Amino acid sequence: MKKLSLTIVILSAIIFLAACGSDSAKVDKIKIGASPTPHAEILEHIKPELKKKGIDLEVVKFDDYVLPNKALADGEIDANYFSTVPYFNLQKKENGYKFSNIGAIHLEPMGIYSHNIKKVSAIPDGAKVIVSNVPSEWGRVLNIFVKNKLIKIKAGVAIDKATFDDITENPNKLVFEHSVDPTLLTSAYENNEGDLVAINSNFAYEKGLNPVKDSLMIEQNDSPYVNIVATKTSDKSNKDIKKIVEVLHEPKVQKWIEKEWGGSVVPVNE
Repeated sequence: MKKLSLTIVILSAIIFLAACGSDSAKVDKIKIGASPTPHAEILEHIKPELKKKGIDLEVVKFDDYVLPNKALADGEIDANYFSTVPYFNLQKKENGYKFSNIGAIHLEPMGIYSHNIKKVSAIPDGAKVIVSNVPSEWGRVLNIFVKNKLIKIKAGVAIDKATFDDITENPNKLVFEHSVDPTLLTSAYENNEGDLVAINSNFAYEKGLNPVKDSLMIEQNDSPYVNIVATKTSDKSNKDIKKIVEVLHEPKVQKWIEKEWGGSVVPVNE
């Protein structure tokens, strides 16, 4: 009987230790939707660090601005990392998404590009400016022109709320065409469809354009258009998603972002 009891104790201990070992080796799987660059590249960079923290990160790439939120709402991904705060807020309002902002990660300064115009003072009267058809980006573009003293907008209008109807002074009679999908802005630039083209930095990168070096005008770092990690409000306390944001905010990761993109992706910690 004693021998049997001892055997039971040993077996129980083995089972207990095996269970503990299983718990310590447990890895949580998290799927995040992201734009191919720089978002997905940044997430790929932190995968090894997340692995140490028990998180197996799967990055799902999206080439547009609609599907990442739809995938999140449908439960196909756990979070997404692609949108700016104004676009995030607009999408929530228009679609009734129950999403939460988990943290701002970086700013991609938008650039205004031109094949033929080499300095701001040389912008001709009546120049055609091609802008995306996303309303939340219009104020962002307009602010670049305001900062360069090319237009004025109504006093008291918030940057992220401004539209082309808010222009009060336009001495160069610039013509803003805002009917192009964001994914087609680089094509509009390559085909010389406008004198000036406002291109989102993630699409510019994909075509080999560096906003710092290649743009005629560039957005300043005080812009509210920071890129964020978002998740369903019901998951806003998810410890793994919070860990991912913490790692993205680590100084070594932020320094890597600065170096990797030569200052054309600016890390933030909010």
